[in-house]
Amino acid sequence: MLNGLAEAAVERSLKPGQVIFRKGSSGRELYVILEGAVEVVKGHGAQEMVLATRGPGEFIGEMAPIEARPRFATIRALQPTRLPEFSEQGLRGVLAQQPALLYQTIRIVMARLREADLKMIADLQQKNQELARAYRELQQAQAALVEKERLERELELARELQQSILPQEFPQVPGFSCAARNRPARQVGGDFYDVISLPKGRVGLVMADVSDKGMPAALYMALSRSLIHAEAKRSSSPRKVLLSVHRLLMEMSQADMFVTAFYGVLNPAEGTLRYARAGHDRPLLFSSSTGECRFWGANGMLLGCWEEVSLEEAGVDLRPGDLLVLYSDGITEADSPAGEFFGVERLRETVCAAGGVSAQFLCDCIFDRVDRFQAQAVQHDDMALLVVRVNGDE
Repeated sequence: MLNGLAEAAVERSLKPGQVIFRKGSSGRELYVILEGAVEVVKGHGAQEMVLATRGPGEFIGEMAPIEARPRFATIRALQPTRLPEFSEQGLRGVLAQQPALLYQTIRIVMARLREADLKMIADLQQKNQELARAYRELQQAQAALVEKERLERELELARELQQSILPQEFPQVPGFSCAARNRPARQVGGDFYDVISLPKGRVGLVMADVSDKGMPAALYMALSRSLIHAEAKRSSSPRKVLLSVHRLLMEMSQADMFVTAFYGVLNPAEGTLRYARAGHDRPLLFSSSTGECRFWGANGMLLGCWEEVSLEEAGVDLRPGDLLVLYSDGITEADSPAGEFFGVERLRETVCAAGGVSAQFLCDCIFDRVDRFQAQAVQHDDMALLVVRVNGDE
């Protein structure tokens, strides 16, 4: 067949990468590969896709003499290639004289068409599978989004509930004023403070920190706070109150968690504070008479972890102008962008520099300095702060 066509052809030789014709171009020429190979390409650059390769004895552009349409794809030499080029007029003359050659050409054209149809069907099937997979992934993503929004709403409700548990207003105590603030690392947290009205005009002061963060800590925090409230009504001894809370935590909770706590009973009439400290950070006391800021506190073990705990109970006298600062370790362990802790010394310096200010002013001042220290660093731990000021006759 090729010998019969050769007389009507103009032979062309191509180097690798050389283009025979481009997609969308016009032309009625047909080519037969004698030597080498070409590739059928659609698209260009990053979007280029090789549809097929053709070798010796195969036709290129076989539909061009039949219908005047733009070229379907770009044909590019894959290696040194030799192929004859047939014009529309020359090809028709040869085919008219050789019916067998015309029949063979039609067979090749039909085979190419079937091949193209099969490839199109395969491509459509693949695209349908991809669309089905994308649809399933979209459904899963939508379901995950709905679930995420539900969880976020539940966490927001939990945060609102937890904030409502913490006192927004404090008992009116003659000669004393209180201010407090907390900031969970997540939407809910485990740090908490409280000011509890007690019989005979006394007041219970609480600062506590539950291990862990998030929802588990928030639930353990609610349990611990309820127990402290209940036991504070039963005993005037801070030590006994915390020991009872510890025993109940061991009985009621199977969680692998614990709580540190400071609990003190303030007697406004006498200007004294009896307290116990269960593994919590040492409070800071500012003396208005001397200008001294010092950390103090009896020793004690954390609650809800070991069966047997040891707690000490002690007392301190409070004078007009004194400031008592109770805090959780989220304050002192707040870190800067460089990874440095805020630390107890910066806290002490902040309280000393503020001097005999109001409880609310000092509370805001401490948080403002921590915020400046952290800058854009991520908050890793819950923060809580309770400041009590002795107003005296001022």
